[in-house]
Amino acid sequence: MNTADSTGVQKEFAHIIIQVNTAFRQYVQQKLKQDKVDLTFEMLQIMAYLWENDGANQQEIADANLKDKASITYLIDNLTQRKLVYRQGDICDRRNKLIFLTDQGRHLQMALLPWLKEMYATANTDIPACEFSKAMQTLRKVISNLKCHTMMEKCPKPLET
Repeated sequence: MNTADSTGVQKEFAHIIIQVNTAFRQYVQQKLKQDKVDLTFEMLQIMAYLWENDGANQQEIADANLKDKASITYLIDNLTQRKLVYRQGDICDRRNKLIFLTDQGRHLQMALLPWLKEMYATANTDIPACEFSKAMQTLRKVISNLKCHTMMEKCPKPLET
């Protein structure tokens, strides 16, 4: 494959990644609206992280959701207003605030889990696990390549084609 052909494939690959992200976002937004759940996609991302990591600090949440700490602060403020989470000082470091789910926030997980499972089942229809494994391997390599060059890390030599 010549360079022009591979560039076109790479551009299409990047475009498809964006389309997949958009499709998941639209599915979630439609379900939130349909079920009259007063959350944004970004708020749900934070809730999903807390369902697995209750008591995380804001930086951990920011890192896990690929957002800056200021964005997370705004989203947590909104979740606090909705009585889904609360902040509590860290006994080991008073400057650090830990974010915990309220009972209402934990109950929301039970309400949303069925359609989140449905979303993944729908997305995975007729796709064998081995295809997902290969796709994830490729995506991880793309991420590694890009991080390597943006963070000035030592990059492996590209393979000769």
